[in-house]
Amino acid sequence: HRVRGRPRGVRPRTAVAARRPPPVDTQLQAATQSLIASPVDYVVVTTGIGFRGWVEAAEGWGLGPSLLSVLGHSKVLARGPKAKGAVRAAGLVETWAPSSESNSEILDHLLSSGVDGRRVAVQLHGEPLPSFVSALRSAGASVVEIPVYRWTDPVDVGPLERLLETVLGRGVDALTFTSAPAAVNFLATSSRMGRYTDLVSALREMVVVCVGSITASPLVSVGVPVVQPDRARIGALARTVATELPARATRVSVGECRLEVRGQAVVVDGVVRGVPPAPMAVLRALSATPGKVLSRPVLMGVLRRHSGRDGNVDAHAVETAIGRLRSALGDSTLVQTVVKRGYRLAVPA
Repeated sequence: HRVRGRPRGVRPRTAVAARRPPPVDTQLQAATQSLIASPVDYVVVTTGIGFRGWVEAAEGWGLGPSLLSVLGHSKVLARGPKAKGAVRAAGLVETWAPSSESNSEILDHLLSSGVDGRRVAVQLHGEPLPSFVSALRSAGASVVEIPVYRWTDPVDVGPLERLLETVLGRGVDALTFTSAPAAVNFLATSSRMGRYTDLVSALREMVVVCVGSITASPLVSVGVPVVQPDRARIGALARTVATELPARATRVSVGECRLEVRGQAVVVDGVVRGVPPAPMAVLRALSATPGKVLSRPVLMGVLRRHSGRDGNVDAHAVETAIGRLRSALGDSTLVQTVVKRGYRLAVPA
């Protein structure tokens, strides 16, 4: 909403997509005991909060000094600044950290160093890292996975479902994600609601910004274009949104007016006008091909996709949406009726 203290006029909507409950004690304790009994050569620290939780849990079991002693004799690889901070707060010093703050660079470093016959501990960040772990094992390493925490559904899924419905209705201009589990659960929630295909289609039509490559991977894997900031930081993410939205705005000259289509409004010659969801869906369709006539059956399909219903959308619904759109724009001449053919924006030929 603000970048470097300056308001940008954005109206944010938020929802918790995943939560992190307390550590998985039994699995984590077993992994910690295994590591202490058979020390490792390398320790990969992927998140600061995860490493701190691991050390705190070990202290609670009376294993804190033993764990820190083992880690102190290992080569510690810290993925980013927060991970390095947690390592140093525990009285340790990282051996190496990637400049890109990515797991892929850590993996390349380990493989180039040679891990055949080596023992490597990998602190997970709420999700398994199958490709990372399998690559190490294929190279001859013995890998100990450290499941410090796991991500689950939020306690109250209501806000998440409402945000998802807003996204499906194209009621937002941009959607941001700050963790991979949140992206995974957002997609999973749409599947439970029977709207997965509709959601993927909607995401492909808007600006989707992820804080980093790990967060982006679940969306990229299903064909959603994702924008990432140069650095994996929340502030950089906000600046990316502030840059991308104006650059990607749909702008159309209609008659003597200049329209800029946004998520829940349209700017007509510099004046912001709110547009209800169904008329907005029609306006997006009309502005996607300015001046082209869209028939009533085509616009019925637009409204059907917008509502998520297979039926109950007729020609009268189209006429109603057109009427409400003209009223919202404040100028009925901006949307023309082409007799026996349909409707179009009044773009000069």
